[in-house]
Amino acid sequence: MEIKISDEAAQWFQTELNLKDGSYIRFFARYGGSSPVQQGFSLGISNEEPVADIASEISKDGITYYVHEKDLWYFDGHNLIVEYDKKADEPKYLYQ
Repeated sequence: MEIKISDEAAQWFQTELNLKDGSYIRFFARYGGSSPVQQGFSLGISNEEPVADIASEISKDGITYYVHEKDLWYFDGHNLIVEYDKKADEPKYLYQ
């Protein structure tokens, strides 16, 4: 499983979450909502340092984006592609 973050999405995270060099963004399975890969669950994000085994990570502009091993099931073998939706002014999450 790979994580890919567009430059525009990375800038959105930095601005909206007031991230500094060395910050972390965790992607995780959240109960409720909807997603194209897991019924009854949705993708959550949090600004927290890793406390468990990392299954996948990418660093961009000094920020580390990651998924813990325990949340890998949510992605069901898909890669996470994070793009920026200019019209909605928010990240757009794609699963490939």
